[in-house]
Amino acid sequence: MKFTKRYTLKEIAKLIDCEFIGESNFPVMGMNEIHVVNAGDIVFVDHPKYYDKALNSKATIILINKKVECPKGKALLISDDPFRDFNKLTNHFKPFQPSEASIASSAVIGKNTIIQPNCFIGHHVVIGNDCVIHSNVSIYDDTVIGNHVTIHAGTVLGANAFYYKKRSEGYDRLKSAGRVVIEDYVDLGALCTIDRGVTADTIIGKGSKLDNQIQIGHDTIVGKKCLIASQTGIAGCVVIEDEVTIWGQVGCTSGITIGEKAIVHAQSGISKSLEGHKTYWGTPAQEARTVMKEMASIKKIPEILSELKKIK
Repeated sequence: MKFTKRYTLKEIAKLIDCEFIGESNFPVMGMNEIHVVNAGDIVFVDHPKYYDKALNSKATIILINKKVECPKGKALLISDDPFRDFNKLTNHFKPFQPSEASIASSAVIGKNTIIQPNCFIGHHVVIGNDCVIHSNVSIYDDTVIGNHVTIHAGTVLGANAFYYKKRSEGYDRLKSAGRVVIEDYVDLGALCTIDRGVTADTIIGKGSKLDNQIQIGHDTIVGKKCLIASQTGIAGCVVIEDEVTIWGQVGCTSGITIGEKAIVHAQSGISKSLEGHKTYWGTPAQEARTVMKEMASIKKIPEILSELKKIK
């Protein structure tokens, strides 16, 4: 998330009432999760395991819960609870804005686009030309939809990221301030749920087609001309490259990449990145041909045991 203007380190520290290390006028341009940070961004870290990753990332302001040596050209915000203070910043720069109408006055809807009854369209939503939005679709704030997009009934775009910190009193949610971006010629089936990014975008690429009842997690990027069948669940921060086919009831862990033109058979469980131009099946997902050969070999075990008995 980029701020609408440049802030100083001192101004940001005052917002969250914390100590800072660095020049007071050090520029702060935005805040992001570590996988999408750039120079001028704030990133937060609250576990020693990830200190080095955060300190050596592209982010130039690190919101951290321990005084450490500040890398050259960077600044630190010292907080007793970086998770809490990252949420404070999100609330300040992107506060929740209640809606007063089913279709917000700030929404922009293109030519020849059809909005069926009982839809909700939030603040600053942009919908392109020649789209069809079927009944009971909910499109949360800041969502961007391209041209020639079809969205079927009951789909929700822009719900919160499933991102929580466990505390003694329960789970604390990391607030979401990102967007959902649906590119041109995308079809979304009924009852799909596509979560907004925490600070960046969840993207469905041009020409991709999603079946009914599919979950796409926060900050996931689906490439161009992908096919995803029903009841598939994709976790957050996944990269699905162009022309990938994922069949029904596939589950996918977070933070991995599925390579271009990969095919994943139904009911597979994806636990690590998959190379492109190959076909996968099983849990954990492996090359389908290898798994099929192994299954064929297993089926031969009774026959082999019978032959061994004859030899004895």
